[in-house]
Amino acid sequence: MVTSVARGVLYVHSSPRALCPHVEWAAGHAIGRPVSFTWTDQPVLRGAQRTDFTWEGGPGTGAAIASKLRGWEHLRFEVTEDPRDGVDGSRWLHTPDLGIFHAQTDAAGNIVVPEDRIRAAMDAAGTSAIELHRELRLALGQAWDDELEPFRHAIGTSSVTWLHRSAV
Repeated sequence: MVTSVARGVLYVHSSPRALCPHVEWAAGHAIGRPVSFTWTDQPVLRGAQRTDFTWEGGPGTGAAIASKLRGWEHLRFEVTEDPRDGVDGSRWLHTPDLGIFHAQTDAAGNIVVPEDRIRAAMDAAGTSAIELHRELRLALGQAWDDELEPFRHAIGTSSVTWLHRSAV
């Protein structure tokens, strides 16, 4: 019996120091095994910690991780689940102010906006280009990217290596 393995990365962009062991426990529970992260100071937010962790698990593990962590006060994170044969990837972003955002991703990691979502944006915008721009930014999760971007740049020493074996 062949089982599908999902892979991805959990980026915790900022967590209060006291919350770090709880984040590890929740992520480990979602992955199905205990995990231990290497935490470093987050220079963008005094007193906060950051980490990244490459994970492997069953399909849907990325959603399970995001579900375990969503809504935690003062926690900023991203979870990715890489695409695999016949299945799109996914990306979840969370900030304390905005909550959680989910999008499908393609093989290159780009957000894929479904046709129905684009049509809904066009309908909502009517003839207003400004409103269409606003709707498309919402569909792409731009507000989440804008809030997380300073935290991403602060991780120039990331331990994640983006090499996964692929079938040819």
